[in-house]
Amino acid sequence: MTTSTDERHTTPTLIDHFEQGLDAPICMTWELTYSCNLACVHCLSSSGRRDPRELTTEQCKGVIDTLASMGVFYVNIGGGEPTIRSDFWEIVDYAVNNGVGVKFSTNGSNLNAERAKQLAESDYIDVQISLDGATREINDAVRGPGSFDTAITAMENLAEAGFEGFKISVVMTRENVDQLDAFDALAQKYSAQLRITRLRPAGRGADVWDQLHPTANQQRELYDWLVANGERVLTGDSFFHLNAYGEALPGLNLCGAGRVVCLIDPIGDVYACPFTIHDEFLAGNVLDAGGFRAVWQESDLFTSLREPQSGGACESCSAYDSCRGGCMAAKFFTGLPLDGPDPECVKGNAEDLLGNVDSTTTPRPSLDHSRPAAAMTYTPVSITAKPPLAAVAEPRVAPSRSCDESPLAGFARDAHA
Repeated sequence: MTTSTDERHTTPTLIDHFEQGLDAPICMTWELTYSCNLACVHCLSSSGRRDPRELTTEQCKGVIDTLASMGVFYVNIGGGEPTIRSDFWEIVDYAVNNGVGVKFSTNGSNLNAERAKQLAESDYIDVQISLDGATREINDAVRGPGSFDTAITAMENLAEAGFEGFKISVVMTRENVDQLDAFDALAQKYSAQLRITRLRPAGRGADVWDQLHPTANQQRELYDWLVANGERVLTGDSFFHLNAYGEALPGLNLCGAGRVVCLIDPIGDVYACPFTIHDEFLAGNVLDAGGFRAVWQESDLFTSLREPQSGGACESCSAYDSCRGGCMAAKFFTGLPLDGPDPECVKGNAEDLLGNVDSTTTPRPSLDHSRPAAAMTYTPVSITAKPPLAAVAEPRVAPSRSCDESPLAGFARDAHA
């Protein structure tokens, strides 16, 4: 049977479903604690000190019960350093035993050989080791002295335990773009998978974004590298703004905030995405009446995000259908209008706007759990001299160690399928 052109144009596509929001997030981030033994200069949650209002163990289990009943594929647990919580492993076990897969992000400081062996025996747990430099010099300038060696030791423990496919998570900066091949080699050495994400001006990242975000030339270098290697590299849909260069990168290529992803913070507040920890994007709290389900399905904020969005001036750009105006969080925290161009617009459409932003009125993160600067034992960021430059009917599948972060995983790539 053939389908008419009119029918094809009126039949909702898979992307349409995502834009309208799903009954439950496909994957979500949950920051269990703001406590951290590091003080990374670009930390998107400004972590360091524990918030005394953290959800209790039983409250965390209650959230997991709700996620399981909603059919959430998996949670990406982070922080802070989540393994600092004394009940961390209990919470992870509870999630896995209730059919919710877990990927947790860690600096590796609590991942010894014994723990690596235990993790290797589980099919429903994935591990993500944070590393922001393929060399000690580059990494430790951002993450602190000793952090490179700690991460490498954790990787060696996982590899020796036979844990294949764990993730090496890298935030791309001006200092490490030229290390992409070296990161890829590290991943291959340890039978891991490389995951790269975009530096956002969120949390403490707002203070170093001007210094650390990749230059225009490096953006192009990154794009070309992803076109050549992207099929085996995870990106968390971080770089869809680069699609304006031409060929679309693998992934959803759409801001999923409040549509397919969200963030739960340590005290149970629910934000539109992990990069928008600000009252402007606070949808509710898991301890409110109706719990997380009500926040996700009924909050005013998420309802508004699922409505058709205006592209503003960007709609007249020939690349709008490819880049969709870029990242909401990046625009917000650089003082740009949400219906305007991404601050790293590859066509340069944000340059004049950024030049006119009043830095005194630029939004700041609503929360800051950073330890006092005096507690730092290193000098943050040593920059080398460089020239400026609605529900889906498809059945859900059981979680697995791969914890594929792409919302398109398991669905037909054809938008009209």
